[in-house]
Amino acid sequence: MKDKEFVTWESIRVKGKLRFFFVNGLLAYGLPMCIITAYSNKLFENGFTLKAVLGHVTIWSMAGLMFGVVMWYITERRYKKEVTFRENSKQ
Repeated sequence: MKDKEFVTWESIRVKGKLRFFFVNGLLAYGLPMCIITAYSNKLFENGFTLKAVLGHVTIWSMAGLMFGVVMWYITERRYKKEVTFRENSKQ
């Protein structure tokens, strides 16, 4: 992990998991994917129904949150490895 990534992750983790899940998962991944796939798959070609909207939004919201959770734990694991490495390097 590079120094810049290390410092950035320290500031992100202070803000908390839930904020990361919401901002990086739901808003930064789920929302854009929802919009892109709705238009690319022509989801609303046969009409703009409430059932289609709710189904699409639900699926991509869950996918976004899962993405956020997975990214949190992957990055947290890398961060902890880096902390251990830096502590051992000082000794």
